[in-house]
Amino acid sequence: MDTGALAMGLAFAFMWSSAFTSARIILVDASPLYSLAARFLLSGLIGVAIARAMGQSWRLTPRQWYATILFGICQNALYLGLNFIGMQTVEASLAAIIASTMPLLVALASWLLLGERLRPLGIAGLMAGIAGVALIMGTRISAGVDLQGVIFCGIGVLALTFATLAVRGATSGGNFMMIVGLQMLIGAAVLFAAAFAFETFRLTPTWPLAAAFVYTTLVPGLTATFVWFLLLNRIGATRAATFHFLNPVFGVAVAAVVLGETLGPLDVTGVLIVTAGILAVQMARQPAPR
Repeated sequence: MDTGALAMGLAFAFMWSSAFTSARIILVDASPLYSLAARFLLSGLIGVAIARAMGQSWRLTPRQWYATILFGICQNALYLGLNFIGMQTVEASLAAIIASTMPLLVALASWLLLGERLRPLGIAGLMAGIAGVALIMGTRISAGVDLQGVIFCGIGVLALTFATLAVRGATSGGNFMMIVGLQMLIGAAVLFAAAFAFETFRLTPTWPLAAAFVYTTLVPGLTATFVWFLLLNRIGATRAATFHFLNPVFGVAVAAVVLGETLGPLDVTGVLIVTAGILAVQMARQPAPR
């Protein structure tokens, strides 16, 4: 893996992980679905404008349209929408840990449902990841965590897992910024419809809300997604997914520094176990050297 890919992977992992903290700040003063829909509308319009300025076209291939629509619904609307709802009562660090299990779920589904071969290291990583999540959840449940919020976050990561499995190789062919912008506009349309049907609009203008909204829109929302597509095109989905092992660490670290969320010894142990499990699974799925 070259230096450029390494830098992109580290940048993506940090930006992706920081989104849980900024989302938690937004939810203090704004309703979840309306705020997320507005974020995607703004990010999508900026993304499409940048793509047009770069000379990219919205004439995507059928496979690219399939990936764009599926990711717009499953990642932006379902995964992030359910996470925003769940994080009204769930801490950012726990939401980040739940979301970081996506590589484990992808590997498990690929192994059990799609017949992908998984080496012993990968099986050990799956077992370690499950044990780490169980340790964290056991600690949080005993401390009185809101189970409904946890369930919302869990369903969200299942939706992202499904989308990841369903669009393998479908994003190749260029126009990456256009794909990013269009999938965000699709997510915005779905979220606005859901917010209008199920949510009461709530907004208290504050400086923390404005700062978190701008950051979430431009950094995790637009920049991280674009970097992810570039990384996929540069080194492939299997190698790129290796960087997800950093998400639990970055997620809890940012939440601790910015929000002051505390972690007990069992939480820290669980995060380290999950991190090692994700790394083991991704290393086991790497192609064997020739």
